[in-house]
Amino acid sequence: MSTRTGRPPRLSRARIVAAARELIETHGVQALTMRRLATELGATPMAVYHHVPDKDALLLLLLEEAAATAVRPSLPADPRARLIVAARAMRDILAPVPWITEVLTADDLLSPEALWYPEAILDAAMECGLEADRAVHAYRSIWYYTAGEILIRAAADRRRSRDDRPPFREQVFADIDAEQFPRLAAVADRWAELTAADTYEQGLRALVAGLLAGVG
Repeated sequence: MSTRTGRPPRLSRARIVAAARELIETHGVQALTMRRLATELGATPMAVYHHVPDKDALLLLLLEEAAATAVRPSLPADPRARLIVAARAMRDILAPVPWITEVLTADDLLSPEALWYPEAILDAAMECGLEADRAVHAYRSIWYYTAGEILIRAAADRRRSRDDRPPFREQVFADIDAEQFPRLAAVADRWAELTAADTYEQGLRALVAGLLAGVG
């Protein structure tokens, strides 16, 4: 048996993944480069490459980690309700970590563990009466709606956390021409409150109703 002693290796894949996650959560996906990650770890880029071949491989490890720890909901028997629950679960998993949505919208990297969500949505949509092609289109519409909701809210949150100044929009709405924009002027003083409301499920139900109109 080896009795080798001394300082353990400075790097491990787990440590690299943890540092990459912290870097992304603090500075965004665009800040993640192998060189910057190496600097954060106090190592050389070549030392990082010894454990992870490239940035895409690292992002995939992060996606797999997130998908593997996600809690999947119990799905109801009714297919329309099942579609709503699966889509809402997808949003609830991704909303706290919007950078994952940013990665996924590039339409390149995907963890096989995450396929449970589109599978559940397609299965429910087809049981509702949609053919396979239309079910895929329905999933795409739901995904676009969900991703847009997450990314827009995340961008607004980042802006508020980095800048204490009132949004320029407030000045625009304060000076809005009621004759030219009567509908907007009527709600201008409540615009921020109304647009900040969490209406995801309300919109999701309306979207699903439209996607399933005329079937079942």
